[in-house]
Amino acid sequence: MSNVCLIKVSGKDQPGITNAITGLLARHSVSILDIGQAVIHNNLALGMLAEMPGNFSSGSLASLLDDILASFTLDVEVLRVSDTDYHAWVAEQGKPRHILSLLARKISADQVQRVTGMIAAQRLNIDKITRLSGRVALGGDASSADSACIEFSLRGEWPDEQRIRSEFLELANALDADIAIQQDNMFRRNRRLVAFDMDSTLIEAEVIDELAKLAGVGEQVASITEAAMRGELDFAQSFTQRVALLKGLEESALVKVAASLKLVEGTEVLLRTLKTLGYKTAILSGGFEFFAHRLQQQLDFDYVYANQLDIVDGIVTGKVRGDIVDGKRKAFLLQEIADKENIALEQVIAVGDGANDLPMLSLAGLGVAFRAKPLVKQSARQSISKLGLDSILYLLGISDRERQ
Repeated sequence: MSNVCLIKVSGKDQPGITNAITGLLARHSVSILDIGQAVIHNNLALGMLAEMPGNFSSGSLASLLDDILASFTLDVEVLRVSDTDYHAWVAEQGKPRHILSLLARKISADQVQRVTGMIAAQRLNIDKITRLSGRVALGGDASSADSACIEFSLRGEWPDEQRIRSEFLELANALDADIAIQQDNMFRRNRRLVAFDMDSTLIEAEVIDELAKLAGVGEQVASITEAAMRGELDFAQSFTQRVALLKGLEESALVKVAASLKLVEGTEVLLRTLKTLGYKTAILSGGFEFFAHRLQQQLDFDYVYANQLDIVDGIVTGKVRGDIVDGKRKAFLLQEIADKENIALEQVIAVGDGANDLPMLSLAGLGVAFRAKPLVKQSARQSISKLGLDSILYLLGISDRERQ
């Protein structure tokens, strides 16, 4: 028979607790089979699974622990673990693991209750819960500057992953939150390349719509843009139609629009953090090079691919030069950059909001539909709508305190 016990310690967190316990265990030649610790509001919850020598009982261990921890005023419990329970625990090793991220401006008990209820309904076990967002000051309602994220580490089989993702997306909409689910594997912790759409992803506006307003064809172009982003029109065809409506626009209009563009919330923090971590970054845009290159200078992108608007003698001709960067070409360019950098597609992140982004979102190891149209949200594996672009860092397991 094995001689395994579970040691449970709780109380006010203080330096030296773990050292005192393991010092006692070391003196009695105890092996540590598992260990975990959490501290919430300076309160400690520590657990150890220990294998003891045959002549050392759980009762003896409990008595000795009480003695050495008396000065810490902690609650200590030692539970005998049966052979059956221990072997069942070992057998669970290797089961699929997933990371579920709950993101909102402010997380409520109702949101956690309903998410964990669905987790339980899928017969998944929660191994660990971690808060990635910063500590929250009391008072006031959630504002656009607030962000919160709780990460659940899950274990268990997923009989129908597509159905589960669909159900969690429906729940996220009902909770006014975002729920992202990923496989917990080595690639999740080792992404190396991030590719972004530009319009309505890195910047707040659709540039072609802003140019159209100055050309006096704003409503016509905006309606075509919206239909294309929803996937109702072929992108290349709709893009050609929209650009044709810009014929006669003065080149100075591009400078005027560029000066008015605003970055999406969290863009600078995200790009600064990614560059610090050594990520390669790219813009793959169905918009125009003129604006993408300005972002490249501002945010230090490594690659930029976008459409080149044809301008002759300072006047827009209503045509583009070269191949149109549509959905198919975005996916091709993403693969090309990954190959050039010797990066596996599992290590690639793609972010976009329109139907023309779906090919690259599905190709990347982590495809994120950001503030996307309903069709895109339903088709992409991950979706973020409630927070800023920097919330992508949460999906990488990066906490607020680690941001640059």
